[in-house]
Amino acid sequence: MRELAARTQAVNNLKVIGLAMHNYHDMHKRLPPAAICDPAGRPLLSWRVALLPFIDVAENKLYGEFRLDEAWDSPHNLKLLERMPFAYQTPHRADVATERHTTFFQVLVGPGTAFEPGLIAQFSASFPNGTSSTILVVEAGNAVPWTKPEDVVYDPGQPLPPLGGIFTGDSPFRLFGSNRWKGMHVALADASVRSIDVEKISEQTLRRAIVRNDGQPLGGDW
Repeated sequence: MRELAARTQAVNNLKVIGLAMHNYHDMHKRLPPAAICDPAGRPLLSWRVALLPFIDVAENKLYGEFRLDEAWDSPHNLKLLERMPFAYQTPHRADVATERHTTFFQVLVGPGTAFEPGLIAQFSASFPNGTSSTILVVEAGNAVPWTKPEDVVYDPGQPLPPLGGIFTGDSPFRLFGSNRWKGMHVALADASVRSIDVEKISEQTLRRAIVRNDGQPLGGDW
């Protein structure tokens, strides 16, 4: 039951993030970039900061306190790190020294992904494979500071990056207890959330779900 509560929290938070992505798109006519950058293109802050006004009113106030022209670890912005919204919180394992202000919720950055560098992604023009078949946000293999512009790098020519760092099946959670299920949850581009059994899904199917425009159907193990 405690593990089920942990999974329910992860699913609900991913739903909030997915809907916030769509709310951002409704206003800006595009998905947020993976990072807020300075004029020279240097990443300063994460998309998780850009999404704050679209989560709820309280987080909009937090957004207004950020200096968007400064890096995530500037003296001013670093003070806001401890105020991580509940939507980015994830169950942390007892065997990993993760801080309270870190999150496993990350996007995939790389060729063909929803956050491909240089892409101005739009629903649904940028998703020819279908928004219900393309991953938008994942539970990454490692947690990062939530304001830091750091995400999962995907390279189609390299091994899959570490994913599914929350529900590993072999270590208890600090607050929830048991952790027997081995898998991960992902938010799809249509704002739905899917549970993936990492021991049953093929690498080919997972790669096809990551890429938005390869024209390939998902496998029967999806």
